[in-house]
Amino acid sequence: MKAISVLGSTGSIGTQTLLIAEEFPEQFRVVALTAGRNLKLLVDQVQRHRPEVVALADADLLPELQERLQDAGVTGADAPQLVGGADGLNVAAAWDSADLVVTGIVGCAGLLPTLAAIRAGKDLALANKETLIAAGPVVLPELKKSGSRLLPADSEHSAIFQCLQGTPWAENARLSTGVPTPGLRRIQLTASGGAFRDWTAADLEKATVADATSHPNWSMGRKITVDSASLMNKGLEVIEAHYLFGLDYDHIEIVIHPQSIIHSMIELADSSVLAQLGWPDMKLPILYCLSWPSRLETPWRRLDLTEVGQLSFRAPDPAKYPCMELAYAAGRAGGTMPAVMNAANEEAVAQFLEEKIHFLDIPTVIEAACERHKPDLMVQPQLDDVLRVDQWARTAVREQVNRGVTRLPMGALAA
Repeated sequence: MKAISVLGSTGSIGTQTLLIAEEFPEQFRVVALTAGRNLKLLVDQVQRHRPEVVALADADLLPELQERLQDAGVTGADAPQLVGGADGLNVAAAWDSADLVVTGIVGCAGLLPTLAAIRAGKDLALANKETLIAAGPVVLPELKKSGSRLLPADSEHSAIFQCLQGTPWAENARLSTGVPTPGLRRIQLTASGGAFRDWTAADLEKATVADATSHPNWSMGRKITVDSASLMNKGLEVIEAHYLFGLDYDHIEIVIHPQSIIHSMIELADSSVLAQLGWPDMKLPILYCLSWPSRLETPWRRLDLTEVGQLSFRAPDPAKYPCMELAYAAGRAGGTMPAVMNAANEEAVAQFLEEKIHFLDIPTVIEAACERHKPDLMVQPQLDDVLRVDQWARTAVREQVNRGVTRLPMGALAA
C-alpha cells in the first residue's frame, strides 16, 4: 500500500486525489493533508481518511479546526497532529511516512512545500506548474541531490510521460534532469482553446468574468480556467515541458484540439508520433501518478471514438492568444523571467476575477512587468531571488492596475 500526502486537499486536484484514494482503499492510504480556509470540507476529509497530520496555511485557523474536529468526534488517537503556517505546510510536505506527495496547491504558494518534499527525498505527483516554471533553475539541482522523482499529474505532461514508456529512462522516470529525454524529437501540447475558442479576437472586447470561467470541456478552478481562456495555461505548460523533458522551446509546440481527447503527442527520432487519448477527466492522469509504474484496472467510462465522431486540430492564433507568446518569450529568456511572468499572470488574473481589469488587460500588464524586469534578469537565481522577484512582480501589477491600464490594440503584443 502506498502512503500519500495531499498538498491542497480541498482544491480541484486534492479532492479528485482523495476520491481515487477512496476508490482504491487497498492501494492508497492518506497520511497528510494541507488546506487553506475550507474547514468544513477539510473536516470531512479528515473523518474519511484519518491522516496522521493536517496543516493549515493560516495558523490562526488552527483553534477553529481543532474545535470542529472535536465536534465531529475526531478525538484521541483518531485526531491528527495539527500544524500551521509556512513551517506547518513544510512539515506535512516532508512527512516521514509518506511515499508520494501530491502537490495540488495552486500558484507559487506551492513552491516552498514542494521543495520541502523534494529535500526530504519524496517522490512527487506534480500538479503545481509553478514549481518548475518559477523555480526550475532551483528545483533541478535539488532533485539531483535528493533523488526524488517528479511524476507529472496534469493531463498534458502525463500524456507525454505515458507516451515515453518504452523509451530509455522510462522505467526510472528520470525526468527534470536538464538533459533531453533520449529519442524524443518534438512535443505537441494539445489545448482545448478554452472558453473563447470559438470567439473572434474582436469579440473578446465583450468578455466577462462569467464567460472566462466557463470551460467547455474541463471542470477546473477559476484561476486555471481563466488561464485556459487566455492560453496562458498552455504557455506555462510549455515551460514545464522544457524542464521536465529537456527539449528546447523550438521543439515544443501548441495545437488547438477542441475535443480534448488527445491529451498530447510526442514525435520520436524515427518520426513516429505517439499520442495518449482519453475522456477529459483529471482522475486518469492523477491515478497514473499514484499507481506508477503499475496500472490499476478501473470501472471508468471507456473511450469510444465512434461516439466522439471526429478529432480536429488547428494552430493557435497569436493575435487572439498573446499570453502564449509572452510565455514562450519568458521561457527563452530563462533565469528569473518565468517567475516574473508567472507571478504577474497570477496577480493579473486575480485583478480580473475581482473585475478591476478587463480580460484583454491581462497580457498588457504581464508584458509590462516582464519589460521592467529585463535589466534585473538573473540567469542563475537562488531560491531567495525567485521569491523576491515573485513578490516584486505582484506589486508591479497592482501598482499598474491602480494607475490605470492602457491597453494595446489586439495583435500588438503578438507582433
